[in-house]
Amino acid sequence: MRNEGLGSWPARRARKTPQRTALIHGDTGITYAELYERTTRLAHALRARGVRRGDRIAYLGPNHPSYLETLFAAGTLGAVFVPLNTRLAGPEIAYQLTDSGAKALVYAPGFTALVAGLPGDTDVRTYVETGAEYEALLAGADTEPIDQPVTADDTCIIMYTSGTTGRPKGAMLTHGNIIWNAVNVLVDQDVIADERALVSAPLFHTAGLNMLTLPVLLKGGTCVLVESFVPEDTFDLIERHRITFMFGVPTMFDQVARHPRWADADLSSLRMLSCGGSPVPTPLIATFQERGLTFLQGYGMTEAAPGTLFLDAEHAVSKAGSAGVPHFFSDVRVVRPDMTPVGVDEPGEVVVRGPHVMPGYWGLPEETAAVFADGWFRSGDAARVDEDGYVFIVDRIKDMIISGGENVYPAEIEDQLLAHPDIVECAVIGVPDDKWGEVPRAVVVPREGAALDPDEVLASLAGRLAKYKIPKSVVIAEELPRTASGKLLKARVRKRYGNG
Repeated sequence: MRNEGLGSWPARRARKTPQRTALIHGDTGITYAELYERTTRLAHALRARGVRRGDRIAYLGPNHPSYLETLFAAGTLGAVFVPLNTRLAGPEIAYQLTDSGAKALVYAPGFTALVAGLPGDTDVRTYVETGAEYEALLAGADTEPIDQPVTADDTCIIMYTSGTTGRPKGAMLTHGNIIWNAVNVLVDQDVIADERALVSAPLFHTAGLNMLTLPVLLKGGTCVLVESFVPEDTFDLIERHRITFMFGVPTMFDQVARHPRWADADLSSLRMLSCGGSPVPTPLIATFQERGLTFLQGYGMTEAAPGTLFLDAEHAVSKAGSAGVPHFFSDVRVVRPDMTPVGVDEPGEVVVRGPHVMPGYWGLPEETAAVFADGWFRSGDAARVDEDGYVFIVDRIKDMIISGGENVYPAEIEDQLLAHPDIVECAVIGVPDDKWGEVPRAVVVPREGAALDPDEVLASLAGRLAKYKIPKSVVIAEELPRTASGKLLKARVRKRYGNG
């Protein structure tokens, strides 16, 4: 087989475990043999419509088998897959289609109106709506195997970063990047062939795709695809499908733990719960450990496909709050601005190097050059390393508050605020202060039915944080702005709550 990339996976799996179930969506199951046939048919259909090696194929829709079929079909042709965030507005979708130069767009029926309203100046010439049109396209296509030469260095996916600042940038992930990341997951998380994974995190987000779905499919397990995360449904799905493995961002797991069914639900099938996407509050880790569940956490970034640090089950309690140590095939350092390693517990910037790190941003050579130093990718995240080499993510460097000359990391304060029984979400930002230059302000979302007293909230932090770290004001909010992947949009919080 001349295809060394993701496009060859359905064929390789079909020859090993053809009758095993690869995907479940609703009441429909798809075996590995069927996934291979459907992927091959789609690749032929797209090629008949003019899609060639190197062309970009975009996908817009919630978690669905057609998402993965389009990804694998693109890889079969040597084309590049461009997943689009379903929560973006029309102009944002148009920007990513134009920026990537996508020639084809596969989209779910719920986005028909948005697609119809896209400007005519994109490069998209082929539109395929999933559902009846998609199935008819597959039914009329050839099943002859396609063996297009594809190497590990070829671009597989252009995945746009969340765009928390400025325009989103397209991280180019090669087939090799994604394969090495999957190998890291298999090595460090002990994924087994009988894995039954609940995929409720969006596939357009790097973690839902690369930390959960693709490693499970590589191993020959089953992925249960869910179009959106609903806490109530999560309990039903775990019980019905005997789910063993689930990934989520902290807000997802928090909603599960606060649900009335939490105490009595049958969670006996769960083997691994993996969490990432943003700092994991220590009270949340404790909640899952008290329930007897293995709660693993890691740290990564789209540009690293994304796994970078991982805290294994053996150290989940003793090193709670840490993001762990580097994945097996990953090199991570925490450095000062001059790239020299920090001392024990000294904050610095996380830099990463390895076969899973992207070669650069699509069409942005200057931005690419700016984030690499001596071959290391600069994450922009601050961390400290303990005496055992375990890395604790402190915060985004740009989110750091300098108050009276002291560095204040909002994530540390947020962790303490989330221990308050009546606070479900919070964000700490810096606001101008005549005396100190800048002081912390807490924006908190109360538990439903709770009446928060700002003075009481501040008093609860006394003795648990240094005085200069305790916020000088508290703002109560109904909700906090987040990206589709659950990341807090600090810039929007600052804009909305940082004045006055």
